[in-house]
Amino acid sequence: MKTVTSARWIWIVCAIVFAAIFLTILFFAYQGTLPAILTQNDKLAHVILYGIATFLGHKALNNRRIRILNIPVPIFPGLFTLFTFGEELAQGLSPNRSLDAIDLIASFAGIVIGYWLAERSKL
Repeated sequence: MKTVTSARWIWIVCAIVFAAIFLTILFFAYQGTLPAILTQNDKLAHVILYGIATFLGHKALNNRRIRILNIPVPIFPGLFTLFTFGEELAQGLSPNRSLDAIDLIASFAGIVIGYWLAERSKL
């Protein structure tokens, strides 16, 4: 059994804390009570929030991958991409949110940037 290094514990704790922040933002978004700074800069907020989440999640999982059809797929970015797609579709059912393809593109851009940064990070 592998032990978790103290450096990796930092990534895990940071990922959990950010997940709580991320879920809180989603909660307020579905309530229609987001702070103006997030609604005025919606697309940029998607890139930044999804990028940070992907970076921290990928680091917390130690850059792990699974093989799908003999292709290595990074676990966190892959699962987070599926979550993002489902969450954006769910917005169409909310009276306070709307399905927006540009939001989805901005979220995916954040996921790609976060993954790219995590892969190149020496931390």
